[in-house]
Amino acid sequence: MLWVPFLLVTWAAAAVSCARLCLAAVEAAQPPAGGSAADRERDRDRELSLYEAAFLAGGPQRVTDLALVSMHRRRRLWLAHTGWATVVDDDPEGADDVERSVIGAIGPDGQSRIAAVRAGASAADAVRALADRLVASGLAVPECSRSAITAALRGVRRAAVLTVVLAAATALLLPAGHAPDARALTWFALPLVLTLGCLVIARVEVHPYTRWASPAGQSLLTKVSRRDPLAAVAIGGVRALDDPALRAALMPGQRGGR
Repeated sequence: MLWVPFLLVTWAAAAVSCARLCLAAVEAAQPPAGGSAADRERDRDRELSLYEAAFLAGGPQRVTDLALVSMHRRRRLWLAHTGWATVVDDDPEGADDVERSVIGAIGPDGQSRIAAVRAGASAADAVRALADRLVASGLAVPECSRSAITAALRGVRRAAVLTVVLAAATALLLPAGHAPDARALTWFALPLVLTLGCLVIARVEVHPYTRWASPAGQSLLTKVSRRDPLAAVAIGGVRALDDPALRAALMPGQRGGR
């Protein structure tokens, strides 16, 4: 009966991990604390700005990429394929708070690595304020909820793997007389079915909350037209750029930006 403690460990791991995922999913589905239900309903019927669409589709870095591409097209910045961003405007001043954050991230020398600009501008107050507005309106998933669900999903996957490993260990490594027979091994199937079933359900019910956009935000994203090149970048990222040189600048290490 030495295999019984192994079985209990698998049951405990499966139960705890699945319960943790359920709690995280319930928490993520709660409406935001700020604002009224009427305000949130109105926000869900409006048209997204390009920055809002970029955040919901790809998070803070997508917002920064959109600003970089927009400024490059207006010849306010030069994005070189070598990975450097250079201010080419004699009197640099961004058109909005996000662009001003980009210029601030480049620094007083007027030139900086694109990776550093991305990191600095993505963490700027302008992008955080955008994220807060989208979370308050129920269009974006809070960072804490997304992180909790991702961690809970990892826990369920580990519990499933643990069940398989311990079942194999009890069958192959325990001495004769202490190893489970075929009927006893079926008890290990219960936590395995629980964890795998939980993952299947999570794929449908929980997966939307691992993205930047909530289900309501994802619904609005489907209404954004990609005919505008900047809108295509907001939704699809830098891979949607039609300029190979610009793709190469924003996707270092990939020839032609592919």
